[in-house]
Amino acid sequence: MNVKQVTTKEQLEDAYKVRRTVFVHEQQVPEEEEIDQYEDVAKHIVLYDHEEPVGAARVRILDGIGKLERICVLLSHRKKGAGKLLVNKLEEIASSEGIQKFKLNAQTQAIPFYERLGYKIVSDVFMDAGIPHVTMIKEING
Repeated sequence: MNVKQVTTKEQLEDAYKVRRTVFVHEQQVPEEEEIDQYEDVAKHIVLYDHEEPVGAARVRILDGIGKLERICVLLSHRKKGAGKLLVNKLEEIASSEGIQKFKLNAQTQAIPFYERLGYKIVSDVFMDAGIPHVTMIKEING
C-alpha cells in the first residue's frame, strides 16, 4: 500500500470515491455534508493498494494547526495499518509547512486508534453528522 498526495483530478476523484463509500454509504452521512466548502483549500491524500484506492484523508492549516479531516479506510483494508499510514502522511505534509500541532475530530469508536498515535482528547463528546465525536490534539517537538 502506498499513500499519494493528490496532484491530479483523477486522484481527487479516487479520494471522493473512498469517502463516499465510507461516510455516505456505510455511515449514512448526507453527501452535501461530506463534500464541503473546504475541498479546494485542503491538501488531499489517497491510499492505494496497487491501483485500487482504499483510503483517503485531507489536511488544512488553520491558525498554525494542522487540522486532519475526512480520514477513512475501506472496510476491506481496516486493521491493517492503513489508517496509520494516512495519519502519518497528513502529519508529514503539515510538518513540512512548519506545523507542530495537529487537531482532529474523532468518532468516539476511533478514540483508541488515535490515542495509539499520540492524540489526546481535549473536548466533551459532541455530535457531527449524527455521529458522536471528540476533539483530539497532538503536539510534536521540531
